[in-house]
Amino acid sequence: MSLLFSLVFADLHKFLHSGIISVGPMSLWESGDSTGTVSLSDLFSGQSEIEGYTSQTLEDIAYLICRGGWPSALNMDEDVALDQAKDYVDGVVESDISRVDGVQRNPEATRCLLRSYARHQGSQATIGTIMADMTSGDSFEISDKSIMKYLNALRQIFVIEDTKAWNPNLRSKTSIRSSDTRYFVDPSIAAASLGFSPSDLMNDLEMMGLMFETLCMRDLRVYAEALDGQVYHYRDRNRLECDAVVHLRNGSYGLIEVKLGGESLIKEGVANLKTLSDKIDTTKMKAPSFKLILTATGNYAYRLPDSDIFIVPVGCLKL
Repeated sequence: MSLLFSLVFADLHKFLHSGIISVGPMSLWESGDSTGTVSLSDLFSGQSEIEGYTSQTLEDIAYLICRGGWPSALNMDEDVALDQAKDYVDGVVESDISRVDGVQRNPEATRCLLRSYARHQGSQATIGTIMADMTSGDSFEISDKSIMKYLNALRQIFVIEDTKAWNPNLRSKTSIRSSDTRYFVDPSIAAASLGFSPSDLMNDLEMMGLMFETLCMRDLRVYAEALDGQVYHYRDRNRLECDAVVHLRNGSYGLIEVKLGGESLIKEGVANLKTLSDKIDTTKMKAPSFKLILTATGNYAYRLPDSDIFIVPVGCLKL
């Protein structure tokens, strides 16, 4: 997804039905929901100290996940704004997935697939895993080949966008997992597919964590492509993970962990970033330009004391 896609994206449901083109999912900075006090481009330029503030609460983030970055929803009352993603999903299910290439597809299968994808977002779930999830209870039948065709159609209409694996030069030989990580282009699609409201997310923080990761990936993709880069995911056989690696064409890269917040989760993210950074062979590639933990909670952006790791609420981040 390029910055051009973020800024000039055609809402395919409206376009296919009426020819009207509207701007599609935007980052929090573009929609005015980030203070923009921490710049990703400045971090790539070597900024060593940051400061920033956002007044957003976890409840605010839950709403932004469910509302999404749809421009048409920005100036609407909250209840009406939340309906935009639901209407979008209905349009995809009922017609857009078939109109994209003229192949008629089953609306029930499409809706079931979107729900399964939402449950597996942020994971490297295989087609077999998704198929088993869709067909559990013997209430539904679909082949793995059909699922792959449905997913290809969803990619063509910019509903899903998976993240490829990052393969760095490491000091020791480590088997790196090469499977793509499952994501929607906007977290509101996942929320609408599962019928989740902001209050539902507040009552299910595990699911909210998955959808928050999708929100962060949306924003990072927009910023990365504006910087002539891409976003990757890292995972090895020892289960060491890094949620997002923003890698620029010039070889510079930043390591990013996504956490809802809280001391224990931030400590976990810090440990992951340090471990992965120590594994990278800097005689063969650059050292990371920065290491960052992107959070949903916490009002302040700062550098950890005696560390080179930044803690940044997503409501502070910009290009």
